[in-house]
Amino acid sequence: MTDDNLARDREQEKNRRVLILTGGDDAPGLNAVLRAFVKAATDLGMRVYGSEDGFAGLIAEPVRIVRLTPASVQGILPKGGSVLGCSSEANPFAYPTVGSDGVKRTIDVSEHVKATLEEREIDILVLVGGDGTLEIGMRFEKLGVAVVGIPKAIDNDLAATDLAFGLDTAVATATHAIDALHSTGEAHDRVMVLEVMGRHAGWIALMSGIAGGADVILIPEIHYDVDRVIDKIETRTSAGRRFSIIVIGEGSKPLGGTVSSISDALENIPHRQMSSGHQLALLLDGRIDHEVRVTVLGHLQRGGSPSSFDRLLGTRFGVRAAELCYRNKTCQVVALRGQDVIALPLEAAVANHKRVPPDGELVGVARAIGIELGQE
Repeated sequence: MTDDNLARDREQEKNRRVLILTGGDDAPGLNAVLRAFVKAATDLGMRVYGSEDGFAGLIAEPVRIVRLTPASVQGILPKGGSVLGCSSEANPFAYPTVGSDGVKRTIDVSEHVKATLEEREIDILVLVGGDGTLEIGMRFEKLGVAVVGIPKAIDNDLAATDLAFGLDTAVATATHAIDALHSTGEAHDRVMVLEVMGRHAGWIALMSGIAGGADVILIPEIHYDVDRVIDKIETRTSAGRRFSIIVIGEGSKPLGGTVSSISDALENIPHRQMSSGHQLALLLDGRIDHEVRVTVLGHLQRGGSPSSFDRLLGTRFGVRAAELCYRNKTCQVVALRGQDVIALPLEAAVANHKRVPPDGELVGVARAIGIELGQE
């Protein structure tokens, strides 16, 4: 526990009622968070509840709230996903609905959610999520709802925490994909482009690219010059290396360019963007003497069993959040700083995106071993 007083305080059992939910998309390690929070909070004398499918469980009629006990979280540590379910659509302040006129619109159901929590005598709402979920938490704080946050950002773009659970598993998955692409790329003399997650931050691309031995890494923080990418491929070809591996983050863009539109013509399909990997392939087409193949890793990075690191970090976050609830220290978010899991003001989690520093150590390492990053 966090200090010597916690053991003494625990003797004064509190019947605090807390409710936890997993908002946004899933990430490896979510179940480790849930398991640790439930076990620690129960041991501290609190009653724990969970909302199914994020905020959707609190909005639904009837509500979908379940009692969580240590028995109900047995065996979930190695599982991917979230046993509570997730929802990236159920924003209580802008909840999507269809009116009687058939028109889609959003409505504010935050007061309904607040009333639901009050009716069930929930003392603290615990939110496991990214910047969107934690911003919702800040808005509920202003409505008088006590909130504790646990950061979830598979692409590691939340400013509050040095590392987020899920990143390590995603990097390992991408690294395994790079390993596999090496052999097939070499067999066919191809340029293999692997697109990984990272709309705003290139941590997954940079870390997996270095670990997997990529020749080119393109990240959102450094807009790339396609001529430099071509020069790298041609240099390798001249040296007898007839294949190249390119890792590109989904938010990466060429210099002076944006990701091009594919189609928004299909009814009920939102405006779509050409993926960064396919855009790069188009820019390379006809300018190199190699076939280009694109692999979009997508949700494979979210799925599967979490790594030991993500299980450990998720467990630490869950325990620390339970302690905050026990001590009634709300409007806080747990975070990893250095080697320690600490608590910070909730607004620190959403202050800004944590992006890869173009002049940082990891970028310097990539350049030092000859990886092309699209700019000097």
